[in-house]
Amino acid sequence: MLVDPNGGLRSDVLASICAAVADAKRAGGSVAIVSSGAIARGMEARGRTTRPQRAGELQALSALGQGRLFREYEIALEGHSFRAAQVLLTIMELHDRDKFVNARRTLQRLLSWEVVPIVNENDVIASDEITFGDNDFLAAHVATMIAADALILLTNTDGLFTADPHRGAGGELVADVEDVEEAVSRFGVGSNSSPLGSGGMLSKLRAGQIAAESGVKTTICCGLDADQVGRALRGELVGTTIHAKTRDATRHRSRHDFKKWLRHGKPSKGSVIVDTGAVRALEKSGASLLAVGVVDITGDFFPGDAIEIRNPVGLPVGKGIVNYSATELRRIKGKASIDVEMDLQEAPAQAVVNRDDLLLLTDDI
Repeated sequence: MLVDPNGGLRSDVLASICAAVADAKRAGGSVAIVSSGAIARGMEARGRTTRPQRAGELQALSALGQGRLFREYEIALEGHSFRAAQVLLTIMELHDRDKFVNARRTLQRLLSWEVVPIVNENDVIASDEITFGDNDFLAAHVATMIAADALILLTNTDGLFTADPHRGAGGELVADVEDVEEAVSRFGVGSNSSPLGSGGMLSKLRAGQIAAESGVKTTICCGLDADQVGRALRGELVGTTIHAKTRDATRHRSRHDFKKWLRHGKPSKGSVIVDTGAVRALEKSGASLLAVGVVDITGDFFPGDAIEIRNPVGLPVGKGIVNYSATELRRIKGKASIDVEMDLQEAPAQAVVNRDDLLLLTDDI
């Protein structure tokens, strides 16, 4: 969508997307952009019009093109007084809990700073992902990671049709999808990948399914239509909507797997002693652990490590993924959130352990 058939960047399309993102941010929203295009930009720099098949060439073209792609976003967003930040990920990194937590922290911090993350797959170090890797799947994982309200997948059609609109089959737009598998079968959806991209409607439906199972609504609409992009960002119904399953229905299954992993597969690097008020808040109110409830720290740990949580007499209460290093936590223990922000210049202050990253001994797994 972002490149023409010769591999040249459609700067007008990129600019219109950034304008819509800027409007959404001025209206109080937070937006991350997941964008392909680095390989195509590298092809343009090399004067190539056909996407190569060898991984080494693809990776080199990505290295050549990624900076050029990001710079276009940076210039376009700066024109609306917003900053951009480049974030390169791979799907496999998101399957590693430590890296997942670190990536999530980075994205959350950038969003809190009113910066627009420009996320792309890190093709230069990817292996299998570079052939798998249309960014629809990466976008779904990022949406899940940051608990987005919506995932908007942009393509060169108005959404899913009952017949392929590129073949002049006269199909009708499918406005709502409740069951992705049924839609794929019913409408005979194939990959339809282009010489420059590697995705298609099938990958967008599959990505929407991933997001839906995590409670994130997905909209598939036309990125070439500035009005559609703007309406989608305002939460209006455009294109094709893949409805999210309720977060409560999907949360139990994923939480069960996470708790088993945390209990058995993640060694603790330290521990914290918390006061009786914090114990009560954790066990009775389902709260996150805040710095104000921390009394003492043992061990040397870093953000993303697992730590034990113990009551005032040293008995274990639970285990969780910590958001601060031991050094930072020693500075802020016992302090209210506003004092933590002043001390560490955090915006905003984070929980020491988020409730979603916490396993209590009383939890049933």
